[in-house]
Amino acid sequence: MSQTKKLLLWLGGIWVGGTILLIAILGFGHKNNSFQIQNEFKLTDWVKLGPLAINRAVFYLFLATILTIVTMFWIARRMQMRPNRVQTAVELAYSFIRDQIVGDNMSDREGRKWFPFLGTLFLFLWFSNIIGYLPLPTNTEEKFNLFGAHIPAFAFYAATANISVPLALAIIVFISFVWEGVRTQGPIGYLKSLIPEGVGRLAPFIFVLEVISTFMRLISLTVRLFANILAGHLIILFMAGGLAVILGLSFLGWFTLPAGIAVYLFELGLIATLQAFIFAILAAIYIGGATTTH
Repeated sequence: MSQTKKLLLWLGGIWVGGTILLIAILGFGHKNNSFQIQNEFKLTDWVKLGPLAINRAVFYLFLATILTIVTMFWIARRMQMRPNRVQTAVELAYSFIRDQIVGDNMSDREGRKWFPFLGTLFLFLWFSNIIGYLPLPTNTEEKFNLFGAHIPAFAFYAATANISVPLALAIIVFISFVWEGVRTQGPIGYLKSLIPEGVGRLAPFIFVLEVISTFMRLISLTVRLFANILAGHLIILFMAGGLAVILGLSFLGWFTLPAGIAVYLFELGLIATLQAFIFAILAAIYIGGATTTH
């Protein structure tokens, strides 16, 4: 038997044996009606400045903004002939955005114009998603005592799990591609471009459908990003112990923990990047498509 199989058998035995042992020691509890998992996403104002407020979502937006600016400016000013690992990673990201997101979906002329916007959009969303899977002391409802100081508990949170952030970005993309379409084709020309050729008498009906479809892009961009990030965080919270707390079954936290770890690694390794890529590439497709007449 290979070492890998032996290791998996040992881990499986520890997992099953630990579950049985916890059931024997802790038994079955009672349902917890006081814990509400949605409170993990509740926004409590930290600082109130008149109509403005700073809360956890704003804090995460600041973090993502700072990381994006540092990546684009600080590293760009320290480019070397022999790049280090950080510069190599940034150059790969640059080439990926230029070739896969921008280059494949619009002309060279339009690509040079819109590359800064689309590149910033991708990096901002990527950083927003990534830091959402890093435990940070941002849960002000739960605190722990550290040498007499009451420190907010560590928690997972992503600004993109709040629908207002994807919606605001989707509105910016919507205004951008409509403006670009009207600018390049004129108002009448842009409206005509919504109707495919050869539809004949169905043109008015198709036009209405295309107008609705264009506005549906707002919902598509918003919900796709928001729902995927929120669902991922909820599943991680449930599998990592939330379900055990809700049902009052302490052993369940140990039983579902491997699934929580697997989902966490999947979300961190794939979904965070994939959702940023999908949002940015759809933005490039919409902007590029708005400038064509066919």
